[in-house]
Amino acid sequence: MGDILILGGYGNFGKRIAEALTRHGLPILVAGRDLSKAEALCRKLLNARPLQVDIHSNLGTVLAAEKPSVVIHTCGPFQGSDYEVARACIAAGVHYIDLADGRYFVRDFSALDVEAKAAGVTLISGASTVPGLSSAVVEHLKPQFARMDTLDFGISPGQKAERGLATTRAIMSYVGKPLRPFAGHPQPYGWQDTHRQVYPVMGDRWLSTCDIPDLDLLPPIYGFRSIRFGAGLELGFMHLGLWAISGLVRAGLPLNLSALAKPLLAVSDWFNVMGSDVGGMHVTISGTDHIGAPLTRSWFIVAKSGDGPQIPCVPAILLAKRLHEKDPTLAHGAFPCVGLVRLEDYLDELRRFDIEVFEKNSP
Repeated sequence: MGDILILGGYGNFGKRIAEALTRHGLPILVAGRDLSKAEALCRKLLNARPLQVDIHSNLGTVLAAEKPSVVIHTCGPFQGSDYEVARACIAAGVHYIDLADGRYFVRDFSALDVEAKAAGVTLISGASTVPGLSSAVVEHLKPQFARMDTLDFGISPGQKAERGLATTRAIMSYVGKPLRPFAGHPQPYGWQDTHRQVYPVMGDRWLSTCDIPDLDLLPPIYGFRSIRFGAGLELGFMHLGLWAISGLVRAGLPLNLSALAKPLLAVSDWFNVMGSDVGGMHVTISGTDHIGAPLTRSWFIVAKSGDGPQIPCVPAILLAKRLHEKDPTLAHGAFPCVGLVRLEDYLDELRRFDIEVFEKNSP
């Protein structure tokens, strides 16, 4: 049985996945273009080997030589990317997982389903907070409802939490731009529809529209008539500043924000002293209960001590472990990470971190 190969294994999410898998006693390959960074991380881990890989040049050769059991792809941003890595895994007969949050990338991933089944492999896209955790929470709350009408959810990281460049570039790619319509929103724009959300521990946070796969995936599966997702920055002046820039882009100012992601990320770090290391996510569902009465349920997860970036890593950790151990309940094929991880298992993996869960029941 081969090792689990993590592409971008020393990055913001990759290193956390690597640490978790080695805690579970699983053998891993920490892979990326910078061999020295891979080697530095492996020196801190048991049962880990460094590997130099460029997904655009030598990935096929590496897969043939190493014969990993699973590939975990963390090298975003996935917005605008193709399925080059997934197809290389199909050709090599290797299971594949990614942490993509690109709306179209994850939504259309099932286009690889026939190829994956023919090769006898499992390919899973979106093994992250959305739709991995979001769908787990919906599955958890679903039994209380006869009908679920609206889903309102969002994520607000702490200012001091470690932020990845790929995630920043992904968001910047659609700030102020028209987004494809979704349930209840005929003409949305990136980083607009700005609103406030109250969280336990964290207090009020600003949120604005982000383009994620859940907007297309969840309404037809669960019957939602309206869905809204927002992400936010802890510091209000930074969040509203980006909202103002989104208005300029919407008005037609030709700003290439993706190209500015790296300097913008560096500038944002200057203000860390003004923020906290506390971030979280909320999920609120409204509909009717089993006797026809209106029902609203809210679920929150709050991470302290800078542990927020651990949350998106959990689906990839759990699913890689299951695939490596040849869990027969994971079918062959290509599909998004919707309903694949139980909330109980998700929270159990996070138990060692400074993370709390809250539920609010409203009649």
